Amino acid sequence: MELTNIGTVREILGKHGFSFSKGLGQNFIINPDICPKIAEYGNAKSGFGILEVGTGIGVLTKELAKRADKVSAVEIDTRLLPILDETLKDFDNVKIYNEDVMKADLLGIIERDFAGLRAAVCANLPYYITSPVIMLLLESHLPIDSITVMVQKEAAQRLCAKVGTRDSGAITVGVNYYGTVRKLFDVSRGSFMPAPNVDSAVIRIDIDKEPRLTSEDEKFFFSIVKAGFSQRRKTMANSLASQLGADKETVYDVLREMGISESVRIEALSMEQLTDFAVKLRAKLK
Repeated sequence: MELTNIGTVREILGKHGFSFSKGLGQNFIINPDICPKIAEYGNAKSGFGILEVGTGIGVLTKELAKRADKVSAVEIDTRLLPILDETLKDFDNVKIYNEDVMKADLLGIIERDFAGLRAAVCANLPYYITSPVIMLLLESHLPIDSITVMVQKEAAQRLCAKVGTRDSGAITVGVNYYGTVRKLFDVSRGSFMPAPNVDSAVIRIDIDKEPRLTSEDEKFFFSIVKAGFSQRRKTMANSLASQLGADKETVYDVLREMGISESVRIEALSMEQLTDFAVKLRAKLK
């Protein structure tokens, strides 16, 4: 069954009375070259279990199942379950969880389904939940090697920006805190059914094995990132004073100690400077 053939897709959807949900950001891949590439880049291979977020009709799921030992997919749309029963009937290494990924026990799924295997995440993410899903996967400290996802091209540019440049944001810092991110390839809007209004790109995040900070310093670090980038036009001292209630003079002391201008904005600091700043400021505020 060729799941990227438009005629086949229409036939399957028609048989099950399925209509696309704008609210769920459903755009199914019909370019036959895309999913095999995502699977190859995404660690879908022997010795791995792959966690997929959102299945569509199983185009990517099928490619993952061909290569990986096991695939566990979290799909919120109950209407897709009978379709997946049909499209994935030849694969006995796939398990579908009809759940909301933001509420699912992802650690439990990985530990239960992928025992004895390494794990990775692959997904064609709906645009509206790209950042929440990526940060959920990272902040949960899941035992995964990598996250390979298709996202809106503009989001990919933000995610892959260099920390400390104007193009970076809170999500850039968040992703780079946990690992190394790179863009793999672009995907045109015509590769989907229905076609979205924007192009996409596939990115991969390779997860660091060791945390940069202790759990308490990490929590404080992210409070600084959130506060600073919520008012990124303000100086770091002003944004932290208004959002965190941090005394400006204490912030100035830390910046001077680090050899950084008191008028610096958070977007100008590198990852190393941000983590160092968080540790030093937290120590002074204890």
